[in-house]
Amino acid sequence: MEISEKEYQSKKTNLFIILAGIFLTNAILAEIIGVKIFSGEETLGLSPANWTFFGTYTLDFNLTAGAVIWPVVFITTDIINEYFGKKGVRKISFITAGLIAYVFIVISLVTKLPPASFWLDVNEVDNNGNPFNIDYAFNTIFRQGLGIIIGSLIAFLIGQLLDVYIFQKLRSITGSKMIWLRATGSTLVSQFIDSFVVLGIAFYVFGNWSIEQIIAVGIINYIYKFLVAIALTPLLYAGHGLIDRYLGKSMAARLTAEASGDQSFN
Repeated sequence: MEISEKEYQSKKTNLFIILAGIFLTNAILAEIIGVKIFSGEETLGLSPANWTFFGTYTLDFNLTAGAVIWPVVFITTDIINEYFGKKGVRKISFITAGLIAYVFIVISLVTKLPPASFWLDVNEVDNNGNPFNIDYAFNTIFRQGLGIIIGSLIAFLIGQLLDVYIFQKLRSITGSKMIWLRATGSTLVSQFIDSFVVLGIAFYVFGNWSIEQIIAVGIINYIYKFLVAIALTPLLYAGHGLIDRYLGKSMAARLTAEASGDQSFN
């Protein structure tokens, strides 16, 4: 069945809005909740790994809470890349980086607002009757250091641009087949760089971590991303299936052909 140009453009726009919404929501949310560090071993009911790096530094599987939903960003990046190409990924990446910066600017401003006395009074103790300063807790949770913000934004952009470049290079080799290879391959390479860039800028350039600590924590983060990228491959295919059914066979083929047609990196 032949589709009209109007219908094609309408479905194309709707698809991009939906994917962009998923991408934006999870990327920004991951940045906000990333302040919490949780134990991967305790979550699974296991004992701490107590791995020793460089003979002196003991490391367990402690991850940021943002890592829980960051794989959704990986998958969405690859799906946007598949249907909208490098231009689509670059567009949403720069928009997201700008919005993340905006979020942190707003947070830095509101944490400086003087708290209302009654708000402090009604929250002056916790559930166990211990003294509690809700304004201090609010500021501590939401206000992240400048180094983390800068490191996060730089790592995000480098990771996204590297991911889209490798994805398209693999796509030129595999064609429309082997979605798992270009999706997983691009994620594994880009996130290897991302894992160390954000830690290096946030905690080495702006912080007081040693190189050994940066390498050790970066390795743990990358191991997690590596395993998740492989584990979520079926979800990637499921996403493609849903989109192809929404677009229709001919429309999906046209959109992916247009996405793969741009071989530039501008």
